[in-house]
Order: sequence, then C-alpha cells, then structure tokens
Amino acid sequence: MAFPILTPQEAAELINHDDNIGLSGFTASGSPKVVTMALAERAIKEHEAGRPFKVNIFTGASTNKWADGALANANAINRRTPYQNTPDLRKRINSHDCHYFDLHLSELAQKVRYGFFGDIDVAIIEVAEVMDNGEIVLGTGVGNVPTYVKHAKKVILELNAKLPKGIYGLHDIYLPLDPPNRREIPIYKPSDRIGSPTVKVDPEKIVGIVHSDSFDGIKGFTELDDTTLQIGANVCSFLIGELRAGRLPKSFLPLQSGVGNVANAVLFGLAEAKEIPQFEMYTEVIQDAVIELMKMGRCKFGSTCSLTLSDKMEEEVYSNIDFFRDKLALRPSEISNSPEVIRRLGVIAMNTALEADIYGNINSTHVLGTRMMNGIGGSGDFTRNGYISIFSCPSVTKGGLISNIVPMVAHVDHSEHSVDVIITDQGIADLRGLDPVQRAQVVIENCAHPMYRPLLREYLSFGKSGQTNITVEAALAFHSAFKNNGDMRTVDWSAYGF
Repeated sequence: MAFPILTPQEAAELINHDDNIGLSGFTASGSPKVVTMALAERAIKEHEAGRPFKVNIFTGASTNKWADGALANANAINRRTPYQNTPDLRKRINSHDCHYFDLHLSELAQKVRYGFFGDIDVAIIEVAEVMDNGEIVLGTGVGNVPTYVKHAKKVILELNAKLPKGIYGLHDIYLPLDPPNRREIPIYKPSDRIGSPTVKVDPEKIVGIVHSDSFDGIKGFTELDDTTLQIGANVCSFLIGELRAGRLPKSFLPLQSGVGNVANAVLFGLAEAKEIPQFEMYTEVIQDAVIELMKMGRCKFGSTCSLTLSDKMEEEVYSNIDFFRDKLALRPSEISNSPEVIRRLGVIAMNTALEADIYGNINSTHVLGTRMMNGIGGSGDFTRNGYISIFSCPSVTKGGLISNIVPMVAHVDHSEHSVDVIITDQGIADLRGLDPVQRAQVVIENCAHPMYRPLLREYLSFGKSGQTNITVEAALAFHSAFKNNGDMRTVDWSAYGF
C-alpha cells in the first residue's frame, strides 16, 4: 500500500485544537522532530489570529527541543504527561500555562487503553522503516508507541533518514492484554525476547509519511568532577560489600540506573570495580556509559526502553550495529518498567534525588517543594520493586548554600518505606531494619556534609516524643532559610522556639 508523502506543514494541518496526541520516543530518543515544529508554527499563527490552539501531549517520557521545546514556546500545550525536562515547558508548568500531571512511566499506556484520558486523536511516530503492510521499525526510543498507534484515529509517520535499516532486530515489541485476560509477562532474564521487531499499524490509519533527517540531538554529559566520582565510588563500594556479605548472588543481579551526571558517574565507576562481575541491565534508559561498558565487556546485555545517546555515540552504535544487535533489546515502557518483571528479576535500582531527608524520604521532582523540575519518571517503578533501592545525590549544591540532606523533604515522591540506601559523596546510609530515629542518625553522620551535621543533630534533638520525632514547626526550616536568605546555613533555631 502506498502512503501519501506529506510536508510537515501538511501533516500539522491534520491536527485540531484540543486533540489528544501520542508521540513516539522516550527521553529525546525517538521523539518526532519536524511535524511538532510545524505544529508549533501553526499554533503561533492561530494565536495571532485570535483563535485558541492547544493540544494535549502524551509521550513515553521527556522529548526534545523540536517537540516539548517548540510547542511550549508557542504555548501550544494544554495537558502534558508523564514526564518532561525542557526549560520552556517547565516554565509553562510552573506558571500554570500547561496542566502537567506527573505519572509513573509504567502506568500511562494501560491508563490510555482503559480510556481514562479520552481517545488518542493523532499519533506522531518516528520510524526507521515503513513496510507496505503498515508494519514499522522504530528508532531509538519506544515509549508507548504500541498503545498509541493501536488507539489513535490517525497516524503520522516521520521517516528519519539518519536511522539505518540495520536497526531492525533491536526492538522487542510486546503489548500485554488488559484485565481480566492479562497473563504474566514471560521475561525471566533481561535478554529474553518475547515480542516482535516491528510495530503493527493498521494501514488505514496512516494518513501520511513525513521525511526527516536528524540525530536526536542529545548532548554528552559534563565532565565528571570529584563529587560525582566519589558518589560513584561509594555506590560501587556498597555493592561490593553486599557481594562479600552474601546478600547478593555471586553471579550478581541486573542493574537499573536513572539519567543524569550522577547516574553516569555510577556507571563509569562500575568499569573499575573489578570485584563486581560482568552484569546485565534491565532499565529504562541506556546512556553513553553503558555502551562503553559493553565495548569493555563489563556489561553483557542491556534491556531498555531508550538508547539515550549523544549524537557521536549514536553514530558509533549505528556503524557497529552488528556488534550491538545481540546485546540490546528496546521495549515499550510498560515492559521495561514493569513492576512484575523488576521484582521477578531482582533488579538493583539506582536512582537520583533532588533531596533526601534524615528519615529516608526522597524528593525527586519539586525544587523547594513547589516548582516542578522534571517529574518522577520511572524511579518509582524500580524503587518500589527493586531487590535493593538506592538513591544518590551530592551532599550539598550551590557551593554549600543548599544541603541536599534536610530535616524533612519539601515534597515526597518516594517514602521511607521504599528506600533502602542513601548515598552521597560523604558516604553510605544503609537504612534497612532501622527505626526512624536510627535512620536519622545514620543519614546525618554518613551522608550529610560536615558543615550541616551540627544543625541536623540539633533538629533531631528537639523531638522528644513519638516514634518519628518530627518537630512540625521547624521541619522545613532549611527551605525557609534558603528562601529568605539564599543560604540554608542561616537557620536560626531560636526563631522556632528552640
């Protein structure tokens, strides 16, 4: 079947105000690049003409400057889920120009299938190849594509010339049945393949193909500094200690790692930690560091939803695709982040925090408790179900003006009940089996920066009753000090009656 070839502008004309749009990709990887830009241009023209034009965007995770960035800049997004990380969209969310609802990444596809958010009007999907029968080979990010194309009324395909046909075979596309017919997801080791290398699309839904020619535009991570290197070393030290104590099998267990410089530092640390055997990953994102670990023979296999690689590394993978084909599987996010599979495989969850409190609660999303940063992403999927759940962050930021270890987090994404270990550049706090006060003592002495330990010890001494000795009136004193004075060290406990 021959599908119409459209310009990006012609494709954008097929989208209406208040449409629900499903986008391909997971992080910037595999996200649309030209239709969304044309849609943003159309929105600007509609606004200039005095007509409303906003759409509701459903994705796999964050996107890129060509999607979230362009559409947010045009103020063209009404509702957005489940994760984002572009500055323009963040500004719209925090000023209430965009209604963002944060969601665990494993949940969105099934909620869409259940009809919780209405119909998907249009799916815009980046592809490496389109077959005459409507089957498509995806790019570097899968996200929720199988659900979006199944339920969309119209499908627009972006055929990206940068994606080689050799990418065929990397994907493992599996769509679970919905209740009451759902069965177990039959993944028993990370390398198990249970689905198809292609996504099947009803040819009648495909309204056109738009050509593009661009890598994902992901920047490499900044150079590792002493702080991030120390965090990575501390994580490896903890894992080696677990191996020596027999709390991890000698063959080791699959790893999950979040995104960002701290997570990248942890992965680079694994390159040198020779006491940790060769390992596999069951994760949502594979970064440059994992590719390097594969080339070194340290990482044997990576199951993921996305290859979130710098342009240089993406090109290297494509040029050596035969080497990587049997070392990678790209899956939909409800499979890569499936609580069932994570629990079965015994995945070691390693995620990052904005801040942690002395009792073990984690804030991953909101600066000072109010301003959305990025979103919870898949951290909750792995944290709640991991064999061991580790959170890492620097002990301080902004040169010590902010302590990332606080009396009480200003927003809770992961409660103390889900967090096993907190690790900073200062050390390791193993919280397993400890009551709240014991956890607080361990976190203060092992993870807080020395300049903040006296303040945290004083706070802990104020509580005289109850199992969790929170002093309500002073619990957010660190945040108040930063808001008022720009420095958490200026906390004055006498202002709270102590």
